[in-house]
Amino acid sequence: MKKSALLLLFVFAACTTWAQVAREEIFADTHRSAANYYAYPTPNAKLTPAPKGYEPVYISAYARHGSRWLIHPEQYTKPLQVLKKAAAAGMLTPAGQQALVAVDSVYRMANKRFGELTEKGARQHRGIAQRMYKNFPTVFADGAVVDARSTVVIRCILSMANECLQLQAENPRLRIKTDASDHDMYYLNDEDQPAIQRFRHSDAIKAALTKAWEENVKTDHLMGLLFRDAAYVRDSVDVASFANNLFSVAANMQSCDTKLDLYRFFTPEECYGIWKYRNLEWSIRYGDNSLSKGVMPYLQNNLLRNFLTTADSCLQKSVPGATLRFGHDVVVLPLACLMELGDCGKQQGGDANLLAEKWRNYEIFPMACNIQWVFYRKKKSKDLLVKVLLNEHEMSLPVATTQAPYYRWDDVKKYYQEKLSRFQIPTEK
Repeated sequence: MKKSALLLLFVFAACTTWAQVAREEIFADTHRSAANYYAYPTPNAKLTPAPKGYEPVYISAYARHGSRWLIHPEQYTKPLQVLKKAAAAGMLTPAGQQALVAVDSVYRMANKRFGELTEKGARQHRGIAQRMYKNFPTVFADGAVVDARSTVVIRCILSMANECLQLQAENPRLRIKTDASDHDMYYLNDEDQPAIQRFRHSDAIKAALTKAWEENVKTDHLMGLLFRDAAYVRDSVDVASFANNLFSVAANMQSCDTKLDLYRFFTPEECYGIWKYRNLEWSIRYGDNSLSKGVMPYLQNNLLRNFLTTADSCLQKSVPGATLRFGHDVVVLPLACLMELGDCGKQQGGDANLLAEKWRNYEIFPMACNIQWVFYRKKKSKDLLVKVLLNEHEMSLPVATTQAPYYRWDDVKKYYQEKLSRFQIPTEK
């Protein structure tokens, strides 16, 4: 039986790895290079039917807000100022002039909306709610309670509102409660853990990121495309800063309903190179990376504990319903790693090229990314199973099972409780 369980676990884990290499995926769709700016892709994966006799009774979830404008005005104004200065000096090419018009236009669209949810972001959450209701209708039966909580950031509150309004439209007899309070911030968006955060900063990390930028981010084509004179670029443009900021604007333009496009000024190779650098950076800052001592996922230890205790409490009710939480990418990413969903929790190092083929941030935390725990109960029984969805795709868990992607709740709970209890902040050498 043990051999069979391990075999099934291996097979399922293999099915949840990324089949194509990152380069091929990004060349096929450069929007993936946006990493955390990647607009939520509508899932098309088929869900595995539950074992005979089981039906869904409760969902516990955490979701990032939907697509938004860039948070800081400087993210728009810095590349805009460079382009305007070059235009005044007669140093922009026709392509540079087009880039100037596009950046100026999107800046005007975003002005006084910085960091706010876009209409596309609202639609993403309405779509998630529709599919959640369609896939798990018994969770949202008449009279079921939906307890929704958000961080105090307006884009998260509006994401919650859109998802809950859609659920209410699907079944007006749902009892939906919403809240956004500092009271819940300790688990919804807690980064105030300096003892863990300090591992983000070391000479080894600085060296790895510098190396990754120098080896992967190529700007000669971009500079030659936008500016007339190489000497002007050398003397008047902070190339690294400009390229990085312009790419952020380009990447985030998919968050809004516009035909404006800045990606066309970057080659697929340039997009892939910048993505590799950012993939490594996110892995170090929030993932299970050896350079940051593998501790970053534990930033979400309070949230994982909340999942465990809330589930136990809600599952005792006759009509469990759903617990929905809304927050940020810097929560979803470490939580996915802490839970060891699929390949998310496989510890990596500082080689950007090796990392790119094993760990791909755009699969984990696009806009509106979400983790759903779906609980199933066998009729006339206390037996409980759980499966976990990342962005509505079934994921393997680090727990043996003969029914993947379904796992015994007691086994899952025990694994995570023991993992959290074992954690100790390492000493610095």
